[in-house]
Amino acid sequence: MTAYYIDAKTAADTGKKVAWITSSGPVEPLIAMDVIPVYPENHGTMIGASKMGVDLCEKAEAMGYSRDMCSYARADIACSPTNGGPIGGLPRPDMLVCCNNICGTVLKWYEIQARYYDVPLFILDTPVIHTTFSEAARTYVRHQVADYIVFLETCCQKKMDRDRMAEVGRLSIQEQKLWQSVLDTAVNRPAPMSAFDAFFHLALIVTLRGTQTAIDYYTLLLQEMRERIDAGIGAVPVERWHLLWDNLPVWYKTKWLSDTFASREACLVADTYTSAWCSSLQYMDETDFLTSMADGYSRIYLNLGVDQMADTVIGMIDHYGVQGLVMHSNRSCKPYSLGQYDIQKIVQKKRGIPTLIIEADMVDARNFSEAQIETRIDAFMEMLTP
Repeated sequence: MTAYYIDAKTAADTGKKVAWITSSGPVEPLIAMDVIPVYPENHGTMIGASKMGVDLCEKAEAMGYSRDMCSYARADIACSPTNGGPIGGLPRPDMLVCCNNICGTVLKWYEIQARYYDVPLFILDTPVIHTTFSEAARTYVRHQVADYIVFLETCCQKKMDRDRMAEVGRLSIQEQKLWQSVLDTAVNRPAPMSAFDAFFHLALIVTLRGTQTAIDYYTLLLQEMRERIDAGIGAVPVERWHLLWDNLPVWYKTKWLSDTFASREACLVADTYTSAWCSSLQYMDETDFLTSMADGYSRIYLNLGVDQMADTVIGMIDHYGVQGLVMHSNRSCKPYSLGQYDIQKIVQKKRGIPTLIIEADMVDARNFSEAQIETRIDAFMEMLTP
């Protein structure tokens, strides 16, 4: 990751172009065009983990942005004029690529940044799939993918190498399969890794998807997890409970939450967030990656209806054999949080396991009460049954 950010920061010196792109955006064409993708949301996680979120969010609010707006967006917008954050701001973009398959906030967020840096912006619009992905929606997105390629060719002033694009697509699919295999090791007892470990290792499937670097990293990580399984080494010293996490991490409190659950003999073995980068894998075609991108990037977890999201959660409950569900009601991420109470009811009706809802924010620590949340965790743990 250090090498990746150095490359991005020195792109102007090496003649490469930089594109800012949303976290679940179609990055593979950028890789194929030798453009360095940079993720403001990934930068937001670094800001949160570095406990710099409150200061930057307050700066954005002083600029006139509402505290109710996504803390990733506030932190990123405040970083641009101040070169703030743990790496002194992101490298200046040559273009912006926005895909609204994760939320609607990114549309205005990226418009703001495109105006600030005076660079072209491409928006890939993926209709929400409330029930089924219609043929009309598929055609609509496929046409936009074709427009996206033209946009990149115009910005880079060169044609796309289709063979290179096919190779990047193949690597991307292989990486997603490897990442899912890594996550699946947590079905074991004891689990060799926790969701908190996955939050850390996720970085490459986001930022370096479609590269050999990510293949090598996850191949090594999978080998290590299998060695831990063979040796009976668990992520939690004493593991009694397997739990499932829903929503983004609370980045500035990951260690505290990990320690708090571990001290109660609980391991959060899986989560809907890190698995989202494999959720559309079944729709991707290695032999025709560009065409299948319309399905793959439209049918991700956050772009589905609540009933389908609930089905995904129930599938994970069964797959990982969890005994409880922990849901982060994230003040910042409305698409992830607004349907949680419906999902909670569906899970309780169909599986009857206890659920806990933690109210917080992924970056803005002003929305976190340690004492209140610890009390809720204790009450939740008392509801668990063997």
